[in-house]
Amino acid sequence: MVITGKKIWQVAAGDTNRNYADLCLYWDVILNGPGSEGAWPECEKKLREEWEVSSRKITDLRRFAEEIADGDLVVLRMGTTDILGVGIVVGGYLWNEEFGDIDGWDLQHVRRVKWLWKYEGTPKRFDTYSLKFGDTVQLMDSQAVIDWITGLSVDNHSTERPLIELPTPSNDVDWKEIAEYLFDQGVASNAIENITTEIDELIHISKWYQRTGGPSEAETVAYLVIPLLRSLGWTPQKMAIEWCSVDIALFSTLPRIDNNLTVVVEAKQKDYSCLNAQSQAKTYAEQDGRTTCNRLIVTDGVRYGVYFKQDGAFPNEPHAYLNLTRMRDEYPSLKCKGAKEAFLFMSADWVPSTMKTQQG
Repeated sequence: MVITGKKIWQVAAGDTNRNYADLCLYWDVILNGPGSEGAWPECEKKLREEWEVSSRKITDLRRFAEEIADGDLVVLRMGTTDILGVGIVVGGYLWNEEFGDIDGWDLQHVRRVKWLWKYEGTPKRFDTYSLKFGDTVQLMDSQAVIDWITGLSVDNHSTERPLIELPTPSNDVDWKEIAEYLFDQGVASNAIENITTEIDELIHISKWYQRTGGPSEAETVAYLVIPLLRSLGWTPQKMAIEWCSVDIALFSTLPRIDNNLTVVVEAKQKDYSCLNAQSQAKTYAEQDGRTTCNRLIVTDGVRYGVYFKQDGAFPNEPHAYLNLTRMRDEYPSLKCKGAKEAFLFMSADWVPSTMKTQQG
């Protein structure tokens, strides 16, 4: 790869708790935040004065929006050893609301990148600290990495292909619309009334935690997750907490045994990554004797990702995603449905269509 005269930037794609590298590689982007206060540079004053964002982070955002230039090279990193992509910057700075909830992070600051090399299963790994912790955006100064990039062979398809079209931001959805959808899907009126009452309370609790500090994982389960599941029709008899290492096990019928397990719920402390917990939930669901387990729910008490088994396997991407504090119709960036379907898929009476077929 020819790098003469080009700046090379290293850009973080999250951390070990929240990895959004695959999303960047799919959408031909690099992302930065916080972006909830609007586009750069108009957001700077509010971030400084109201959010009390550090000067270091402000400088990082300025570097991302102003200093990265069209034609520069980007190395997408995770930690201080792993590279997941190498690409060339295309065009200028953008702000896109669709990236406003990436597993709990608001990353609306966007730059387009045409990826010339992507990892396939295993990242390119270097010695520890070949890449630098700290700011999201930094100039690359590792000679070992620079030498590796220079030796990369890039095919014509990578350089000539068009950028993928960015997702169009979806609409917020109010509870009335969600309730009508659930009713149309066969959810009883009294059940919808119960959910309505509980949702109002959970939203108040969630926003209180946002103002005052996050709860422990135990509080997250007790005060946020269990009340929502109860309102969705799960009875105490069919809900087991800390059952065989599963945070919350939901059963289709009694007794509470492997063969009756239907949903694995993996809960994280509020504001921690929930989608990153999919692999752990999947491991529990796929243990011997649990073939009837057809759903995974991952949550931090406010955000919920729902996965259901199709063709005998759980997908890596959620079928639906829900944020109680801002319910949206769908999530194009995550390639999944939104609040309406999430409530339906989490309800006690809902069964994936493949399971219905198998049950006759």
